[in-house]
Amino acid sequence: MKRIKQLGFYLLILLVAISCKHSRLLKNPDIDTKYTAAVAYFNEKDYSRALQLFDQMMGAIRATDKAEDLYYYYAYCYYYQKDYTLASYYFKRFYTSFPNSKRAEECLFMSAYCNFLNSPVYSLDQTSTNDAIKELQLFMNIYPKSKRVPECNDLIDKLRAKLELKDYKIAKLYYRMGDYAAAIMVFHNILKDFPETVHREEILFLVIKSYAKYASLSVKEKQYERYTNTTVAFQDFYKEFPASKFAGEAKELNEKSRTQLQQMVDKNKDMVEKESKRVRFK
Repeated sequence: MKRIKQLGFYLLILLVAISCKHSRLLKNPDIDTKYTAAVAYFNEKDYSRALQLFDQMMGAIRATDKAEDLYYYYAYCYYYQKDYTLASYYFKRFYTSFPNSKRAEECLFMSAYCNFLNSPVYSLDQTSTNDAIKELQLFMNIYPKSKRVPECNDLIDKLRAKLELKDYKIAKLYYRMGDYAAAIMVFHNILKDFPETVHREEILFLVIKSYAKYASLSVKEKQYERYTNTTVAFQDFYKEFPASKFAGEAKELNEKSRTQLQQMVDKNKDMVEKESKRVRFK
């Protein structure tokens, strides 16, 4: 127990000494001393203290030959502290400030990658996700032969999968709520924006169900159009997935819709014939 107390005391002394040393560095007016210490902190992975010193030097070093290194370390300090918003900003700033640097490609990629890391779960606002896709695409446009291009494509695929999942969940929610018009619109947008979606078979089937339910709840003047859309949706579905597990129910919905359409046509014929006779014998 005595030895543990002694170790604790020595550790406290050490922490106080380190803190005092850092305080003196912050007050030291010599830029070279601060810069050397900041780099040492960075290499020791003490990014918080390194950032404090780099922050003090930004204005003074901006016009010197150390500026490029400082901007580089500065961005990575934020990155390693997981402040990806500021890291992305300073990586991008490095690229725009030093476009001819051998690190320019790396920093432009890291700016986009930080946006990727900032992308939230699918259920939240996806502004960061869309920004990340744009930034990754920008990187590939500027550096089409970069060895990082395959990684960019992989990251974009992951981001697009998140956007697709969000839309899919929204469409399913509209369907469960009985807002079939909204569900149909979102389902169609998914098929347009993500034609290779893994949910394609289910979505095409749910479009049939949505149109059928929408038609049954519609006023008479709109039913013919919506039952017709049901049969068209069935043709689109059956052409791609004739052996689908949803095929049986899809056929049933299609037949019911065709029956409703035929009944409307027959009723319309009767009305036309009655009106014709009325006019003829008037």
